[in-house]
Amino acid sequence: MTLLSSVIAAAAPIGDALTVSEVAPGIFVHAGAIALMTADNAGGIANVGFIIGDTAVAVIDSGGSVREGRQLRAAIRQRTDRPIRYVINTHGHPDHVFGNAAFDDPATSFVGHSGLPLAMATRGGFYLAAFRRSIGNDLIDEVRLIPPTRLIDGDATLDLGGRILTLTAWPTAHSDSDLTVLDSRTGTLFSGDLVFTGHVPILDGSLRGWLGLLDRLAAIPAQRVVPGHGPVAAWPAALQDERRYLQALVGDVRDLIRRGAPLARAAQRAGQSEKPHWPLFDDYNARNATAAFSEMEWE
Repeated sequence: MTLLSSVIAAAAPIGDALTVSEVAPGIFVHAGAIALMTADNAGGIANVGFIIGDTAVAVIDSGGSVREGRQLRAAIRQRTDRPIRYVINTHGHPDHVFGNAAFDDPATSFVGHSGLPLAMATRGGFYLAAFRRSIGNDLIDEVRLIPPTRLIDGDATLDLGGRILTLTAWPTAHSDSDLTVLDSRTGTLFSGDLVFTGHVPILDGSLRGWLGLLDRLAAIPAQRVVPGHGPVAAWPAALQDERRYLQALVGDVRDLIRRGAPLARAAQRAGQSEKPHWPLFDDYNARNATAAFSEMEWE
């Protein structure tokens, strides 16, 4: 992976429908921009997609704005008239849930980790205020935080008609509400932000927890992964770069703590060997290091 090849990503289009690719039969993905959320990209920085079964459709994450959600809905309607039965949110970050209102319909169930309603209630107001400043009133005024009503704790399945999806709720790792979706028919795993490719991983949960899940994730019987950010990749090879980054971060932070370094020095130094490999490194690594230091300071 190189910085040059990974950073070339277009912002979400502002036309009637998102551009999507069929990465496996019946599995469609829109690649989010490798960028920060802005008004220009309408918050479209996360990978979003949908799965078409014989009788119904499931949306996997709704995007970073209601505008993007409507564009995703339009892309679905270009390919099928089957009902959108489920909107599955892989976790509670704005780039994955701010588009939910575009799918608000009595016939559609919102699905997520059992911890997602609390995460949205606790942080939702902060997210709305913060992103009002960065992406503007026009986009944020439309956003309604719609929590899941079908809650996943452990494993569960959804039937789209001849197509069974396996949903798994994970312990705290990238966040405190991470959920994965496996389509066994094609061996396609939607990992949410438990997997990053071509985008520096972002820590908002537990570094030790995340590292502790990687072997369990790798054992999922998939052929390819749709990460939360970055290109679709072969599975489980897609975990290699993320594992290396997280191991470097935890090793550096532990070494700094042993030497009595303050938190500010960890933010400056931890993980720096990984900088050449990751787009947006300077935007997120110091924050990751700070969170890791706070987690591990008294272990």
